[in-house]
Amino acid sequence: MRAGPNRRTMSRARKPDWLKMRPPSGERFTDIKQTLRDRNLNTVCEEANCPNLGECWSGRDGPGTATFMLMGERCSRGCNFCDVQTGGMDPLDPEEPEQVADAVADIGLDYVVLTSVDRDDLPDQGAGHFAETIREIKRRDSDVLVECLIPDFRGEERLVRKIIDAEPDVLAHNIETVDRLQWPVRDRRAGYEQSLSVLRQASRAADIYAKTSIMLGVGEYAHEVYQTLSDLRQVGVDVVTLGQYLQPSRSHLEVADYVHPDAFETWRRVAEEELGFLYCASGPMVRSSYRAGELFVEAVRRGDDVADARRAARAGR
Repeated sequence: MRAGPNRRTMSRARKPDWLKMRPPSGERFTDIKQTLRDRNLNTVCEEANCPNLGECWSGRDGPGTATFMLMGERCSRGCNFCDVQTGGMDPLDPEEPEQVADAVADIGLDYVVLTSVDRDDLPDQGAGHFAETIREIKRRDSDVLVECLIPDFRGEERLVRKIIDAEPDVLAHNIETVDRLQWPVRDRRAGYEQSLSVLRQASRAADIYAKTSIMLGVGEYAHEVYQTLSDLRQVGVDVVTLGQYLQPSRSHLEVADYVHPDAFETWRRVAEEELGFLYCASGPMVRSSYRAGELFVEAVRRGDDVADARRAARAGR
């Protein structure tokens, strides 16, 4: 492959204008935040300081979406890019699946993303808790689309199968970065091949879209991004998102470079037009749980063809 789009970068010394976002606000944003507080629920939108929080919660022409973080606020792993705290995990809340399902109904979400901290301390690493939450949401309203952004469960197929058997609409697991940079970006218990194995299993499930995400700006080369996209497509991933890594604090992994929006657009074209992904959301502010990707799945589910679904997603409807 040619030298590639990652050449258009900027020094990390100054954050470029395209990364500036307005703080979330509005009546709907406030209402959703209060509903979550009343039910003592966590969202990765808040815990990970997602820059798109206001846009996703408020929606554009519909009820919007939210990403619920299951199984507590503290993680058993310590990835160097992530702002979620490590260690000191609490026991699971047996009422959380019902509380999440009730909140989804109260807010009126038409698309919900479930993710979680890693819980290596639990016998099933939390897979059963995940599955129960999916079923509770679907029991209340089978039309709600559920995306699950799951940990790797240390590659144990029986645990991934628990999630698949609960019948989410999208099963996502983030590979995060290229093979060479898995460490120091991710916890040492994670790994490139392990993540590919989870995604391969997700892609083989009937009526479930497989999805993943890649961060740019952590020191990757263009040929490595291309190889990662190729590997993901080879194992059957349908949807991929690419976004700019932003350092949560001075104690986290430094940003290697700020990737220009033109480079993200090039990667989108490579993913969809050359490699054959059904959909690619690619841009500096794109995150793994991103409204555009969700709009694509909604459009496909209602019967649009892939081209029309892509246009609907990019138009925000």
